[in-house]
Amino acid sequence: MTARPPSAPIRPRQHGGAVVEFALMLTVLISIVAGIIEFGRTFWYYDALSKATRNAARALSVSAPSSIASAGVSAARNAVSDAAASAGVPAFSSANVAVACLDAGMTVVTCTDGAGPAGVRVSVTGYSVFLGSRIPFLVGASSTYTLNLAPATTMPYMR
Repeated sequence: MTARPPSAPIRPRQHGGAVVEFALMLTVLISIVAGIIEFGRTFWYYDALSKATRNAARALSVSAPSSIASAGVSAARNAVSDAAASAGVPAFSSANVAVACLDAGMTVVTCTDGAGPAGVRVSVTGYSVFLGSRIPFLVGASSTYTLNLAPATTMPYMR
């Protein structure tokens, strides 16, 4: 009787079962990673826009009352647009920025040169991003989901 060498253990045949399990799990893991990447990208855009509105509102709140409507409002719009462009926010323009002057009751009033408002508000309006546009992350579902990003900052006028 011949003995089997110890280096060759007896194994049952699996016929590719591990490969099938790996393929199923890999699909789920790739979807999760793609979702994390897409949500991270969207959070990056929201954070960049939020910081941009805050910086523009801060600059507008200390601008001279003599030129708040003629120079301050457009400077605030351009500041948000430039910050969005430098952060890589796609398809964003100064048309997506709303700048408002506020009275003592925090009601929106028209910005006029020579009259200092009680407060200022800089906000992003009409801007959407599409989750799944770069990496579709839900297999079998809609390929993209629309999220509206609308950060806003309100500050008292300091002059």
